[in-house]
Amino acid sequence: MRPYSHISVAVPMLAEFDNLPRLLDRIRSQTFHNFTLYCCVNNVEGGMGFDENQQCLRLLAQVADLPLVVIDRSSPGLGWSGKRKGVGWARKVLFERILSEHDDTEVVVSLDADTDFDPDYLQAILDTLNAHPGCSAFSIPYYHPLSGLEPLDRPMLRYECYMRHYLHGLLQIGSPYAFSALGSAIAFPLWAYRRVGGITPLQGGEDFYLMQKFAKTGTLVSQFEQPYRGLGMTVRPQGRTSNRVPYGTGPAIARGVEGMEISYPFYSPRGFAAVKTTYDAFPTLFERDIETPMSPFLRQQLGTDNLWQPLRDNFKNRDLFVHACTERVDGLRILQFLKAKPDFRLSPSQLPVDFQRDPIPTLDTYRNQLFAEEMRLRTR
Repeated sequence: MRPYSHISVAVPMLAEFDNLPRLLDRIRSQTFHNFTLYCCVNNVEGGMGFDENQQCLRLLAQVADLPLVVIDRSSPGLGWSGKRKGVGWARKVLFERILSEHDDTEVVVSLDADTDFDPDYLQAILDTLNAHPGCSAFSIPYYHPLSGLEPLDRPMLRYECYMRHYLHGLLQIGSPYAFSALGSAIAFPLWAYRRVGGITPLQGGEDFYLMQKFAKTGTLVSQFEQPYRGLGMTVRPQGRTSNRVPYGTGPAIARGVEGMEISYPFYSPRGFAAVKTTYDAFPTLFERDIETPMSPFLRQQLGTDNLWQPLRDNFKNRDLFVHACTERVDGLRILQFLKAKPDFRLSPSQLPVDFQRDPIPTLDTYRNQLFAEEMRLRTR
């Protein structure tokens, strides 16, 4: 396959008029110019965001200096109806349009309208994927800038630290599902998107399930080259409250720090070690049944005591069997397993910071330490 050389930037928009001029300026500032910007301006028919979306459409119609494709799912008669609505459907419409207009060597960069990024952002993504031509997708580093408003920054830092702490655990055990799934921080070639059958549009979490598909059918870029470590290739989404989706950054910030203790706990190294021990047992399970740390949980989740024999029957080769086990014990199962075991949760007193009481600079320092450690784990 020839090297990747063209990028399609996909941006869903709902009531983003305040952010649109900055987004366009960031796109204009890119050192890499061989791209097309695709925007899907969308809202539920007769629903929220219509007036602001019309402003976005008028502004986009005036853009003459960028290769731009505008998909109008906002104007009367074009908005979402029924179950087909939300950012998941907007991303699907964008990706399918790109799929219809480009060949398999096209690179898709998924963004949100409220994101910031540096002038070499697109070039760095293209270089990274060209350095890993067999990889299916790239979970791009992210970093939420502080807003200066404590009611926003405190829960944002709590949620981001949770995500980074969880990713560290997966990276340290070498999990194939070691990714953070943000719709504004994903890139993939079209051949990989075609192979997984596209995105499944949901009211939330569609980015996670798409990345999990990529991980199951191939490998993710888990490392990137030295020149692009740090903030140079980091997307910076706004940390804002949102009720547009049921979970993710926006709803977590709206919930506040106290509301995150149950839904977004920090997990102990013992929990990730239990996952690794289970994965390490897969080659042995090809020969015979043995108990793993996850076996009781899997029996309950799958409703069967016969966890592995059906896979042995279907996959006579050890490598294929191990891959099938890895698909069964996927990223969602790992998260469900850790959540189901209260003794794997760290209490607030076991964390190095107090998210409810410590000043914002202290929490930000901890966030930056986690970010630096992630860069160390992900950079060669």
